[in-house]
Amino acid sequence: MAKTFKSWDVDQPVLLPPSVQELVPAGHLAHFVRDLVRESLDMSAILKPYTEDRGFPPYDPTMMTALLLYAYRQGLYASRRIANACEERVDVMAVTARQQPDFRTISDFRTRHLSALGGLFTQVLRLCQQAGLVSLGHVALDGTKIRANASKHKAMSYSRMKTAEPALAAEVAQWVATAAASDACEDAAYGVDRRGDELPEWVTNKPHRLEKIRAAKAALEAEAAALARKEKAPLDRPRRGRPAKNPPGMPRDRVQRNVTDPDSRIMKARDGFIQGDNAQAAVDADHQVIVAQGLTNQASDAHQLEPMLAHITTNTGRQARELSADAGYCSEHNLTT
Repeated sequence: MAKTFKSWDVDQPVLLPPSVQELVPAGHLAHFVRDLVRESLDMSAILKPYTEDRGFPPYDPTMMTALLLYAYRQGLYASRRIANACEERVDVMAVTARQQPDFRTISDFRTRHLSALGGLFTQVLRLCQQAGLVSLGHVALDGTKIRANASKHKAMSYSRMKTAEPALAAEVAQWVATAAASDACEDAAYGVDRRGDELPEWVTNKPHRLEKIRAAKAALEAEAAALARKEKAPLDRPRRGRPAKNPPGMPRDRVQRNVTDPDSRIMKARDGFIQGDNAQAAVDADHQVIVAQGLTNQASDAHQLEPMLAHITTNTGRQARELSADAGYCSEHNLTT
């Protein structure tokens, strides 16, 4: 007698779609995150901008928020990977109810609601407190350097900006003049209604870079002038002795500013110097719940101790009894705080 096996008919269509509750087992993290966002979080800050009645209905913002939170918890941060998971992973389908937003929709939603999504951190932390997951008996604090979306080679010194600006301006002017002469010849040859009278694509790159350099140069000059006013140093006060290398209120030639990500700084990390930022996190020792987080462009951790302690109080309503931090936070001021 032949053995009987369970039917495996891959071509058999499903008469009724399965419930999302059946996609993953009960008690799965996907159910928890989805229900947490639906039932426990205040979504008013994210829902408020949706006031237009016309147009095709967008994806539910609550679903999109749950999708982002669950994806980040699973280590999926890139919008394309999240969109791919919506098509292939049943745990993600349990969150989205099998809806499949594309990567651009996911990326635009995150960008549009970035500030409001950050506010959900405090709400989740409050829920953890109510559930007894934040004791604040002992909190561990540390910082890590993260790479910025900019190359450290794109940081230009003020001296180089002063040299590059007129050179690029002259080159742009020459290219514009050449393009204009070329247009005139092509207009005569092909007629004014033909596409040949447009400026070449390569002309637009140099002016854009020139604009970036001028903006960075102006920002450095503004910072230097503000620092001079803060130090109460009159810009027109006569100076004795050897002439200064740079006038008061003007940036030093070696001061740098990144033209791609002006907020980032060059920092020393484990694998050498990077263009990036310093990310801070304070974690409750008993339950590994993050109770405070921050991002700064200061390389030293020592200046972040007091701000992180203030964030803990703001987020939880009270302060930790104990705090541990590595030697990077050690300073005379912090030891006496």
